[in-house]
Amino acid sequence: MPELAGRVAIVTGAAQGIGEGIVATLAEAGAAVLAADRDATRLEATVAGWRAAGLEVDAHTCDVADRQQAEQLVTSALARHGHLDILVNNAGINRDVTLHKMTDEQWQTVLDVDLNGVFYTTRRALVAMRERGHGRIVNLSSASWLGSFGQANYAAAKAGVVGLTLTAARESALRNITANVICPGFIDTSMTRGLSEEKWDEVVARIPMKRAGTPRDVGDLVTFLSSDKASYITGQVIYVSGGLVW
Repeated sequence: MPELAGRVAIVTGAAQGIGEGIVATLAEAGAAVLAADRDATRLEATVAGWRAAGLEVDAHTCDVADRQQAEQLVTSALARHGHLDILVNNAGINRDVTLHKMTDEQWQTVLDVDLNGVFYTTRRALVAMRERGHGRIVNLSSASWLGSFGQANYAAAKAGVVGLTLTAARESALRNITANVICPGFIDTSMTRGLSEEKWDEVVARIPMKRAGTPRDVGDLVTFLSSDKASYITGQVIYVSGGLVW
């Protein structure tokens, strides 16, 4: 029997890139996945592909920056399946510019999605998970949480995700709920494929494994952390970076 059979998962930012890889690995492990994204067209096309492959994946259009939509996402999963076992907060955006040139809008837009969205879904999910006495929360941060040139908004948000998650881990440990953070390194997605060949080679040269990671590299770790095999792992920040150290 697949290791996540009977489990219900939510993945945000699921229409492409790392989110797409996470949904695929969770669903292949037997979980019923509610894939969420604010890009309804792309999401529906992606979910159609998963369903054609025989995976139990449903689409839910959602902008996690909107508190009501974020909370409704969790409510919908509970209404459809009766419980929620796994929450993966992957949705994120960036608006890169150096700090002294950053506008209020650029600051707030990133914080709304990358940090507030994580708070809204996690808070709602924890209520249900604590009542049931079981849950797995996996939040996606970034190495940028340590500080990154031109990313004051993104770095602040991702640092906030780390602090929020570690707090959730401490507060919910006695309820059999784990909460962990994954920091992906350089992952092969449509966004990174937008780099010039020169820049791509420059980044890969810094990676000890000499290759970019794949969305499934991240998805495999999410799947492990969501399983019973990781029941004693909580409050951790784990890098998926091919050995790259910042």
